[in-house]
Order: sequence, then structure tokens, then C-alpha cells
Amino acid sequence: MGPPFRFCAYLCLLLATAWLSGCVAQRTLPYLQSPAYSTTAAVTVLNEPRPYRLQSSDVLSIRVQSVQTVLNDMFNITDTRNILAGGDPSTLFLSGYSVDVDGFINLPTVGKVKVTGLTLEEAQAHIQQQVGKFVRDANVLVKLLSFKITVLGEVQNPGRYFVYNAQATLLEGLGLAGDLTEFGNRQNVKLIRQTATGSEVVLLNLTDPNLLRSSYYYLLPNDALYVEPIQARAGRANANNLGIVFAGISAVVLVLNYVKLL
Repeated sequence: MGPPFRFCAYLCLLLATAWLSGCVAQRTLPYLQSPAYSTTAAVTVLNEPRPYRLQSSDVLSIRVQSVQTVLNDMFNITDTRNILAGGDPSTLFLSGYSVDVDGFINLPTVGKVKVTGLTLEEAQAHIQQQVGKFVRDANVLVKLLSFKITVLGEVQNPGRYFVYNAQATLLEGLGLAGDLTEFGNRQNVKLIRQTATGSEVVLLNLTDPNLLRSSYYYLLPNDALYVEPIQARAGRANANNLGIVFAGISAVVLVLNYVKLL
């Protein structure tokens, strides 16, 4: 075996080593790993979600139903059917009731009503009480329109997503982004949450079954998830680059050897 062939064999061995170093171990991929789970009995995990309390910049849909249809139209300025049918979510901020920096929404005829610190159920009861002063036998329905989350990093479809539900879990949020790629670090997912005093960051381990008990298992509006890449991601990229370089070097060596034989 001549030097060029030995050189090529060495390059192939080095490339194979780099490629294997970029492989992802199977044990790091499954979520919620626990020997307690079985096919014969369900495992109950208690975790009561905390009700979301309205904050400034939230956008609400307020629907009023009563026998006074003219007044109903005055309050019902938000048409959520267009949004739920796949319309542009930006219209929420044009037609919804935004909570101002002082925590108030401004309703026609009723005026300013403070809603910050209230749950949706509490806000609905409070608004219905205020509207009832002007509209006879009014029934008020309040929905949160601005429940959006951001998912970035090693997921199939990173981006911003609206949640058309009163509650969303961490797994549902990742599902909206198409789940993690094989290079997503399932043991170190960052959750960035906005609070009244700033931002808080917590690291979540998707492989840990205790995640189901965590208070961070339930997402809140404006949460952001970042899935960082594992080391194998860089290893796979380096292996691809090495393959290109080695292929070029091997071609040059073979050509030179062929010329030498001539």
C-alpha cells in the first residue's frame, strides 16, 4: 500500500471518528424518563396550574350579549372569528381592548375599568357588573387575545405563536414549534418569563419526570423558550466540513500520484 493510499485511509479514519463524535445518544432523546411508568397502570402527577392574572399590555376580547342589540354592537368591536380562521393576529391590537400602563381598559359609555391583577373570571365578573349599570340583563364574555409565546433555537419551526386557549403547557408550546430537532439539548431548555420587576430565567430538563410537577410546566403569556444545541451539533458540522476538505486533499494526492507514475 503506497503513501497516498495510507494517507487516504488515515483521512477516512479521522473523518469517521469526527462523524461518530457528532452522533446523538439515544438515551438523551426521550422526554420524561422514569422507571415508574408502565403499560399496566397510570402514574398520577399532581400539579395545579396557577391562574393567570392580567397585566398591562394584555389585549382582551369583550363580548356583550343583551336584548339591547344596538348597545351590543357598540361594545363588540373585536371579531375573533377572523383570527381563529387563520387571519392576521395583528388585528387584535387594532380592535381589541388593550390594558394600559395603569391597568385600565376603556369601554364605551362605561369608561375606564381596572383589570390588572384579576384572573379572566374575576375580570369578566367585574366588567359585567360595570356594563350592567348601562345595559339591562347584560351577559359579558371576556377572552385573552394576546396569549403568545416565542420558541427559538433547535426546534423544527422557530418563531412566535399565538395560543387560543386559556392554558398551555410547556410540551404544547414546543409542539407548536414542531418539537425539538435531534440536536436540541433536552436537559437544558431556557424559559424566559417577563415579570413586573423584569425577566426571570429558569432551566428546564425535559427528560426529568419531575417536570410535570414544576410550576414552570404551565406557560404564561409572553413566555419565551430557547432550546440550545448539544455538542454533537458542532461535531456533525465539523465532520461535514472535514469531509469536504479531506475529499479535496485526497483528490489532489491521487492526481499527483498519477502524474508521478507517468
